[in-house]
Amino acid sequence: MAVDFSLLRSFLVLLLLLHHHHTFVVYATEKDQPPPLLLLPAGEQEAAYLALESINPSIPWRSLYPDDLCLSGPHGIVCDLFPPLSSSSAKADASPHVVELNFGYLSDFSSNPACGLNATLPTSLSSFPFLRKLFFYNCFTTARAFLTRDLWNLSLSVEELVFHQNPSLAGRLSGRVGGFPRLRRLIVSGTRIFGIIPPEVGKLQQLEQLVLSRNRLRGEIPGSIGRLGVLKVLDLCGNRIGGALPAEIGWMTALVKLDLGSNRISGRVPPELGQLRRVELLDLSENRLTGGVPAALAEMASLRELHLSRNPLGGTIPEIWEKLGGILGIGMSRLGLVGNIPSSMGLLLGNVRYLAMDNNKLEGEVPEQFRRMEGSAVEINLENNGLRGRLPFSAAFVDRLGSKLKLGGNRELCMGEDLASGIAGLRRCNKAAVPRPVLFTSGVSSSYNYFLFLSVIFFFFSCA
Repeated sequence: MAVDFSLLRSFLVLLLLLHHHHTFVVYATEKDQPPPLLLLPAGEQEAAYLALESINPSIPWRSLYPDDLCLSGPHGIVCDLFPPLSSSSAKADASPHVVELNFGYLSDFSSNPACGLNATLPTSLSSFPFLRKLFFYNCFTTARAFLTRDLWNLSLSVEELVFHQNPSLAGRLSGRVGGFPRLRRLIVSGTRIFGIIPPEVGKLQQLEQLVLSRNRLRGEIPGSIGRLGVLKVLDLCGNRIGGALPAEIGWMTALVKLDLGSNRISGRVPPELGQLRRVELLDLSENRLTGGVPAALAEMASLRELHLSRNPLGGTIPEIWEKLGGILGIGMSRLGLVGNIPSSMGLLLGNVRYLAMDNNKLEGEVPEQFRRMEGSAVEINLENNGLRGRLPFSAAFVDRLGSKLKLGGNRELCMGEDLASGIAGLRRCNKAAVPRPVLFTSGVSSSYNYFLFLSVIFFFFSCA
């Protein structure tokens, strides 16, 4: 049988054009006939052009990409194949549809369509019936843009809705956000959106990430948020959220990260917080919380980072450390803490990399058990307290930490003669004093790699 090389050659050329994000189908045809492509529906093609023209009207998108956008469009437009909506036949021909739209600068390694200085939110987004993912990265940065009604008319198939670092984007979160049953990620971070968190977010039963950080949100955290049973990340840091922390927050037992820092949340931390046994990062810093360091922390055995700084909590440091041996970072600065530092902290927290308890009213000696931290710690800050007595750390540890060991502002705290290099702000102890034995002088522990891993995981949407 003779081989039709012209048809074969056309087929191979089409294969070379196939992009890993784009899907299309070709059919074998009669001899000397070009193999037709299954084209993107005209309505979606036009809607895509309108979206591109909204985010950057200075680029001639239609002339740059005159062909089917699923075959040869910009990198950020992703398509997939679906059977026709109106056909009930299992053998019906599949057709391409837009499933993902990515706009704006993410990194030097991404090639999404660039957003212009006058970018506006497209009003054609509801014209993509199969849309799963919608991303805007650093897109609305200069001219004011607004969340439009069209955004809440998206296809019910949407799984990810992400607005990251769009400082000129304004508007309110609509209660209609609760109408997307498949939504897994809702990220609106670094914008000018205002108003309240709509209680309808509690309807998003498939939601795994809710990040509304660094915006201008007010009001209280709705109790309905406790219905998000599969939520792993809740990040509301850097807003103006007030009121009390709802007890329902303890219902979200799948949480791994809970960041409510830099808000105006007040009152006591509810005991239900202790039900969050999987949380690895807890940040309640820079709020108006009272009632002492929460005893509920004692049950959060997965904690790796704990940040409570800059809250008027007051009280003494409780004995909550027995199950928290895996913790790597502790921030307890400016809490109004009084009393002694419990020796159990040194005894049980042998993996700590970072410890800050500065600017409190702590007194007494630094426990000898703190020498157990020498194998892991890279920064310890106990400045501006009322600590006294001889510092228990070894000369090797003091030399290794250098300026990361902060002890100034403790008038009665002193260092032994063995510390040749000295410590800024500390005097020498009386020579008649008996020096403490040094038990631990090892280097940095293996927890360092895990600490770096957590830092990468949690930094991306950090309020720091």
